[in-house]
Amino acid sequence: MRTDPEGHGPVRYGPPLPDDGLPVLPDLTAVLAAAAARPRAEPVGGGPPLLEAACGYAARRGLPARPDHVVAAPGAPSLLLALTAALGGDVLVPRPCAAWWAPYARLLGRPVFHVATPAECGGVPDPYALLETVRRVRAEGGDPRLLVLSVADDPTATVAPPEVLHETVEAAAGEGLHLVSDETWRDTVHAPQETVLLSPAEMLPDRVTVVTDLAGGLLPTGWPAAFARFPANGHGDGLRARVLDILTALGARVAAPVAEAAAHALTEPEPVTAHRTAVVGLHARVAAAAHAVVVGAGALSRPPRAGRHLYVDLGPLRPALTAQGVGDAQDLEDFLTARLGMPAPGGHRFGDDLGAPRVRLATGPLLGGTDEERTECLSSPTPLELPHVQRALITLKSVFDDLRDDAQRWEPPR
Repeated sequence: MRTDPEGHGPVRYGPPLPDDGLPVLPDLTAVLAAAAARPRAEPVGGGPPLLEAACGYAARRGLPARPDHVVAAPGAPSLLLALTAALGGDVLVPRPCAAWWAPYARLLGRPVFHVATPAECGGVPDPYALLETVRRVRAEGGDPRLLVLSVADDPTATVAPPEVLHETVEAAAGEGLHLVSDETWRDTVHAPQETVLLSPAEMLPDRVTVVTDLAGGLLPTGWPAAFARFPANGHGDGLRARVLDILTALGARVAAPVAEAAAHALTEPEPVTAHRTAVVGLHARVAAAAHAVVVGAGALSRPPRAGRHLYVDLGPLRPALTAQGVGDAQDLEDFLTARLGMPAPGGHRFGDDLGAPRVRLATGPLLGGTDEERTECLSSPTPLELPHVQRALITLKSVFDDLRDDAQRWEPPR
């Protein structure tokens, strides 16, 4: 039976960031607990310790910043809402894109235009498609001003090659667009020694605002904290001031204990970096195993290169899906969520066509059902051989192999 749209609307249901599924690092809980008795509120935009820590984090990634070029907020969504309101105009995003990008523009009454991505990756619009979209929107009386993109991408789990990113950034610069680079997942690249990740802010420093949600690699998703790094020029100063006004009006402050934990995590002490490295390595192995399962069953998926998820196109298995009454991405979401026993948000949640049978699968649910099982995954040298992980992967394989077998039976004779 089709899901009731009243309870599963695209905004209210919008799938959250894939969390790591693991218990919180004790070092971070200790810092949070020590700050829990603080009576003072964190200033809007973040206090000096948090902003200084954010500047250090950015500088270590080749993006130097001063505290007066940075703003902190309780999660990246509030920053994107404020940036969209401050910049005005129409918004451009890749197709597909993170589920939380478009709703904020629509909330403000701003048109959102999805742009096709290149074959190599998601997260970044194809430069020629971008130029064509901008010209078409202007010809129809629109006013495109903002392009949101992500080099390490949710939902596709890809990392955009520098040459592709450079062409897109050049095209955006030529059209006078301001770029927001969502770099939430940059610290979750599966093979950092083999992957070149460049920020658009390194290529176009005067027109790129970088947004980083700490839920990507440093904090639990339930402790909302993020920061934005603005261009170090008059345009960036004015934009930062407007963003601070909007965050003030919204009362969007990072909770004081969370700000303490965020500042600690952003300084990247050894326990935090060691934990992050272990978590990234675990999810990389599980994502590779899940990718092998879905591709082996005949589905399409780019190899996951970052994050805790993969994006799967079940187009080749459409005959089997049709026989199961699955006609679109919402049907597919309901079908796979029930069969797999884990969330499988459809591609329509990420701006893909409703008729395209695509889903994002997270790796966190494959790590087990209890904290003990998930912790065991992190400490085991062979997590894929643990019984609970094997059971989860066997379930995934069974569901996809059944679809493959059914699709082959439903293929017309040649």
